[in-house]
Amino acid sequence: MLISVSLISEVIGVVVALLVSIICYYKWTYQYWRRKNLPYLEPQIPFGNLTESVRRKENFGITIRHFYDEMKAKGWKHGGVYFLLSPTYFVLDLDYIKNIMTKDFQHFVDRNIYYNEKDDPLSAHLVNVTGTRWRNLRSKLTPTFTSGKMKMMFHTLVECEANLRKQMEAKCATKEAINIKDVLACFTTDVIGSCAFGLECKSFEDESSPFRVYGKKIFATTRPQRYKRMFATNFQKLARMLGVRNNPKDIADFYMNVVKDTVNYREKNNYTRNDFMQLLIDLKNGEDGLTINEVAAQSFVFFLAGFETSSTLMTFTLYELARNEDIQDRLRDEIRTVLARHDGKITYDAIQEMKYMSQVIDESLRMYPPAPLTNRKCVKDYKLPDEDIIIEKGTSVVIPIMGIHYDEDYYPNPKKFDPERFTEENKSSRHHYAHLPFGEGPRNCIGMRFGLMQAKVGLTSMIRNFKFAVNEKTMEPLKMALDSIVLTAKGDIWLNAQKIEK
Repeated sequence: MLISVSLISEVIGVVVALLVSIICYYKWTYQYWRRKNLPYLEPQIPFGNLTESVRRKENFGITIRHFYDEMKAKGWKHGGVYFLLSPTYFVLDLDYIKNIMTKDFQHFVDRNIYYNEKDDPLSAHLVNVTGTRWRNLRSKLTPTFTSGKMKMMFHTLVECEANLRKQMEAKCATKEAINIKDVLACFTTDVIGSCAFGLECKSFEDESSPFRVYGKKIFATTRPQRYKRMFATNFQKLARMLGVRNNPKDIADFYMNVVKDTVNYREKNNYTRNDFMQLLIDLKNGEDGLTINEVAAQSFVFFLAGFETSSTLMTFTLYELARNEDIQDRLRDEIRTVLARHDGKITYDAIQEMKYMSQVIDESLRMYPPAPLTNRKCVKDYKLPDEDIIIEKGTSVVIPIMGIHYDEDYYPNPKKFDPERFTEENKSSRHHYAHLPFGEGPRNCIGMRFGLMQAKVGLTSMIRNFKFAVNEKTMEPLKMALDSIVLTAKGDIWLNAQKIEK
């Protein structure tokens, strides 16, 4: 009995000592920004400043926006936060952001995003890779996104637009509320599936088509996946040692096999097509070409970024147009006027002429940026201009896009949907870095042109042919889904649609 009591006492002593050591380490780590003389938001053990987000009380992007608002209210240009045990530099001042993203980019080349090429080759794509690997890949891929290449793929979008219109006509005939995100996701799945993989997905005909099913699975984040991603981001070396994957194996295997089969078929049959896949195949077969795994990874991220972000952008835009009938009517008038100059056809040049369309989309991206924040990683020590503060190599940097987009200093009455904010005159009077839906600088979104082109084609089709109003099934005011990687409405957006008779 004495031995048992003694053993229990020793175990308790070890546990207490371990807990005390952990708490002391947390407290020491949480003094990092104090030691740097940088103002910071007070963290809480064990999640730092992410307690609300980790406990699923709010969307992560909304948490970041709250950080921005709190720091802005204190008059800070920048500050420190803690993501678990990681000190993170949080930037508010737009000139500081310009320095990080563009002027002093050589100090912030990388994104602080976890990837594991060994166990999950699809994760080693342009968005994630670092250093020289990123520079080489970016220089190879940049020519594939020129305006000339966009024109080359435009016919694919027009073909998919016809299917979108037919689907909407069928839904209008039922006079039932329409889950508009589902419809638009089918459209973008077909577009990206065709352009990125050279395949007809037929999402409107078959909701159980593999591309639609796996597309949903990619973004259907569960709580365990969320925690795994958080762990991998904050402890990247350990996560790689443990073989932590970015993508579930069944999803990765599906996309990898699709790419390999497509490439093999085209090369064996000398078959070519005007799409993104063909451009990647040409790069693969060129000097210092891409590997098949690199081809697969770039196709995958093109699908990943193009399908969800564009459908979400169009969904939020149609929601705001349904709430603002005058803006919807004005946009429809522009569409009709422009298309009349092009024999009633949706063409690449016609889309470029729609100036008010661009304003509407820019305002939608302001209010609902698909990525409510972006990040960078300091790759070599950086002294802040005019301040006695050094951001150390390895430090993660957060740029709070959504916070900036709702800052009343840049956008008075920011909760109001107002495309007039993006007239040429108003844009020129505002800091260029006050609108960052695609990032800025050398590491901005390489697929921006394609994403905007896809959204404009979809919205042109919808507004030209249908009138929209908000259905009562839509939960208003909108709340953002907790677990979505991309900013998405909780509970879906339901609209009433009426076909416009010619």
